[in-house]
Amino acid sequence: MKSKRSGPSKTLETFPNPEPRRDYEICFTCPEFTCRCPRTGQPDFATFRIVYVPDRLCVELKSLKLYLGSFRDEGHFHEAVTNLILDDLVRTLRPRSLEIEGDFNVRGGIHTVVRARYARGRGRRP
Repeated sequence: MKSKRSGPSKTLETFPNPEPRRDYEICFTCPEFTCRCPRTGQPDFATFRIVYVPDRLCVELKSLKLYLGSFRDEGHFHEAVTNLILDDLVRTLRPRSLEIEGDFNVRGGIHTVVRARYARGRGRRP
């Protein structure tokens, strides 16, 4: 059997929610996120925590891993990349609610945590 290599991708894949009549949470911890500081080009490391209540669709985990990996060589401010990931997930999944937390390692003596939330019917929708 041939090994299929997968690289970073901006494509988030989905599958049907197996219990669309019920509200339940799906929680992910993604401890290997990296991007680059847009000012210095130095690497930034973060743990992302994502919690969402699905509606009709759920995100496929390998595609989420490859999507997060696609930021590795891109320059992003912490606040911008956290909100971009939230927007992309909401656009793809149309969840009932979604929260994301980017917990960035110390840079320049400052530890940064960025939290962003989406709730259907409240706030900006991408």
